[in-house]
Amino acid sequence: MDRISLGNDEFEGRNNAYVLADDDTGELALVDTGIATDDIRRDLREGLAERGYELSDVDDIVLTHFHVDHAGLAGEIQAASGATVSVHAADAPLVAQDPDAVAAVEERRRELLAEWGVPEDARNEFFAFFESVEIEGRPAEPTPIEDGDVLEVGGRTLETVHAPGHAAGLCCFETADGDEAFVGDAVLPVYTPNVGGADFRVDRPLEKYVATLERLIDRDYDRVWPGHRDPIEEPTERAETILEHHRERTATILDFLTDHGSADAWTVSNYLFGDLEGIHIVHGPGEAFAHLDHLRHEGVVAYENGEYCPVTDPISATELV
Repeated sequence: MDRISLGNDEFEGRNNAYVLADDDTGELALVDTGIATDDIRRDLREGLAERGYELSDVDDIVLTHFHVDHAGLAGEIQAASGATVSVHAADAPLVAQDPDAVAAVEERRRELLAEWGVPEDARNEFFAFFESVEIEGRPAEPTPIEDGDVLEVGGRTLETVHAPGHAAGLCCFETADGDEAFVGDAVLPVYTPNVGGADFRVDRPLEKYVATLERLIDRDYDRVWPGHRDPIEEPTERAETILEHHRERTATILDFLTDHGSADAWTVSNYLFGDLEGIHIVHGPGEAFAHLDHLRHEGVVAYENGEYCPVTDPISATELV
C-alpha cells in the first residue's frame, strides 16, 4: 500500500496518508491527510510530488475520523482541488468546524475535566497547550457516510466499517477482497488507542471500543493499514492483545479501588500513569473514566460526588470486558 509518512510529535507517533491512484483514469484519493502545520503540509506536498501529483490533483479524501492529525489538511486540499471529503456522519460537523458542534464539544470537555477531578492548574496547562499549537486547519465541506456505505475512490472499492470508541465517527475502510482495511486509530501497532479522553462525545466509550475490537477480530483481516506508523501484519492478534490489555486495566483499577476506597478519575489516572502533560492531561483521566464508567454500568462500583467506590466483592475482569 502506498503511504506517505507525516510528522507528528504529539499524537501517537507519525501519521500516515495513504495514496490511492488509478493509472487508467488518473483518479487520485487520499485516506487521511495529516495535521495542518507547515512541516506536515510540506511532507504531504513532497510525498505527492515524488509520485507525480500536486494537492490540486486530489479527487477524493476519505477520513477515518475527525481528529486534527487525520483531518487537519482536508479543507485546504478540498479548496485547492475540489475533492470530495467523506467522513462518518457523527464526525462531519466537526470536520466542517460547525460552530455549534465545536462549542458543544468544548462545553462537554470542560464539564468532564471538572467531573473527573482534574486540578485547575492541570486544566489550565491543557488549554494553554492547545492554544500554543495551531493545528485546526481550514474547514471542509464533508460528505457524510454511514456504516456499510461503499466508496469508489482512486480505483479502489472501499466498504465503510463504523468502529466507534476512540472517536464517535471513527471508521475503517475495507478493501473489495475483504482481506485488508484502513483502520485509522481503531487498532495501532505500538500504542493502545486512547478511549475516553480522545472524544468527549462518546457515551460508554469502553463498551463501544470493545465492540469495535470484537468486530475487527470477527472480520479477521490479513493485514491492516493504521493511521500511525507501520502496517499491522497480524491484526486479529493485535486486536486481541488490546482487548486483553483493557481486561487487565479494568482489573487493576478494581484492585486499586478495593485497596484505596473511593477515588475520582484523576486519582485513578495518577495511579496508572503518574504525572501528565500536554494532550495526556485529558487522555489519562479519560482512559480512567472509560473503565470506571464501565464498572459503574456493570454495577460493580458506585458513583457519588465525582468519586467511584466498589459495591461488590471483586470479580474477574474477564467477566466485565
